[in-house]
Amino acid sequence: MNRLFLFAACAAAVAATASAAPKPKAHPVAAAAPAKPEVSAGPGAADWRTPDPNDVLVIDTNKGRIVVEMVPEVAPLHVAQVRALAHENFYDGLRFFRVIDKFMDQTGDPQNNGQGGSSKPNLPAEFTFRRGSDLPFAMAADQTVAEIGFVKSLPVESQSMALAVMTKDQKVTAWSLYCQGVMGMARDDNPDSGNSQFFLMRYPYPSLERKYTAWGRVISGQDVVRAIKVGEPVDPPQDYMEHVRVLADMPEASRPKVRVIDPKGPWFKAEVERVRAAKGADFTACDVDLPVEVK
Repeated sequence: MNRLFLFAACAAAVAATASAAPKPKAHPVAAAAPAKPEVSAGPGAADWRTPDPNDVLVIDTNKGRIVVEMVPEVAPLHVAQVRALAHENFYDGLRFFRVIDKFMDQTGDPQNNGQGGSSKPNLPAEFTFRRGSDLPFAMAADQTVAEIGFVKSLPVESQSMALAVMTKDQKVTAWSLYCQGVMGMARDDNPDSGNSQFFLMRYPYPSLERKYTAWGRVISGQDVVRAIKVGEPVDPPQDYMEHVRVLADMPEASRPKVRVIDPKGPWFKAEVERVRAAKGADFTACDVDLPVEVK
């Protein structure tokens, strides 16, 4: 089964059972929602962080600019491959050939039909990763047996760190949450078949978790992600990526200045508490926005 059709089969199966599937929790429908808590003052200087420019991907499309923070801590092999392909200008001109509203935008195929890839070797799956005490993890919800939080801009869930004392490597298993903006690697029915094709989440889709490798998240330009022309396949003319560059590779004069809120800072912790109070039992990490500045 090829890369396009496995993904299509997954989407078709989900669509066929849409009436039974849970709705994205980012848009809950309730008869009487809890009152929204008072908004606090904006973040201060100490609440921001500047991402490593080697881990920032700038995707210029015909619809606008998308800025992605890659997170090698959770998927080092996939980040290295995407970074290398961007260095080589591999992604320039490639089209969004399969776009499903309320789901994702797929691209990264030189054949623009889901059948191709790069000349680089396929990647082993990185559906989960090992979380140790040294990993910068910002807690958003402690569920006793599981912990939900953020590694940089990426929402993740893991086993409780209390279990680490019982493991050989003193770490626990963790995985990325497929919230809006999360970047995932396409593959076929072989888990170890990710290569160059990737997808950008238009909305949360938790059924992908621990089945597809997530390697980063859109930190600016989610409106562009949702503006990409929809179709399966997309009728011509298709939207496309004009240039895909690693921030560190861009000339200083044209390099955007990027900073994003630090999830380990006091402002973000207070913001999480406000959102949790507003959402109540429906709270998920996908409900939490990370402010960003791109100049």
